[in-house]
Amino acid sequence: MDIASDVIDQRRLFDLYRKTPTVAEYAELTELEEAWILPIAEAYERDAPAFDSSGDVMKAMREHLAQETKDSMENHLFLATEATREQFEYVVREFAVDGLTESLSLLASVPKLPYRSGMAVFRILIDELGCGNESMAHAQLYRDLLIELGMPIDIDSYRDSSPDSFAYVNLFYWLANRAEVSEYFLGGYAYFEASVLYGLQSFAHAAKRFGLENHAYYTEHIYIDKYHSRQMRTAIREKELETGVDLAKVWAGVRMTSAIVSTATEQAIVRSRKLVG
Repeated sequence: MDIASDVIDQRRLFDLYRKTPTVAEYAELTELEEAWILPIAEAYERDAPAFDSSGDVMKAMREHLAQETKDSMENHLFLATEATREQFEYVVREFAVDGLTESLSLLASVPKLPYRSGMAVFRILIDELGCGNESMAHAQLYRDLLIELGMPIDIDSYRDSSPDSFAYVNLFYWLANRAEVSEYFLGGYAYFEASVLYGLQSFAHAAKRFGLENHAYYTEHIYIDKYHSRQMRTAIREKELETGVDLAKVWAGVRMTSAIVSTATEQAIVRSRKLVG
């Protein structure tokens, strides 16, 4: 599956997603989506197995995630146990655009869902935003980490991040705000919340290895996302019960999120190994 992020200007798409576009800018936005993310969603939907229920999709997702974890083990082991602080900082920098804006793009997903499904998602977003406590909002936890590392906390300082890193952020804008149906978001975010339990372990180990006090961005995710993963399964199940659910689109959400997130993470670590230290 070709998921190349550099087929479009990902920075430009990010800018368009974060503003109210003019008519001309909206046309540009849709052209960028049609050239990049729509073909990815359509391809994974076409290739989806014939699932009988959302439970079958979640079972397949767990199996996919287990294999993905094995495939990425070498790079994550490097980050956890061997990366220099400079290499770690490179990877932290690559995800700053996401960390500094975390979850804000997802709020639009709630009113598109049936009531009980939407409330399950909203319970997650409440946590992401610190339950109203600014100091515990996940975006603030990332700011705290950046400050300890001596790095800036304004988004514009990270405009030189890779297309893969901007694609990582743009994916979630598309899932929550732009996808024609909510199934893509449900599958994608269910995958993401399940993957964090494994995907951020290496980041947490590295941060603690360097004696960083502000490792809570990683450790809090590992702790709370067990609960979030259950809530996303609830959100899918409730939509299935209330309105029915397009299982192929849920699976497409799982696979496209897996592909884009994994590529961004793996390539950031690979580049840190080649370019730093």
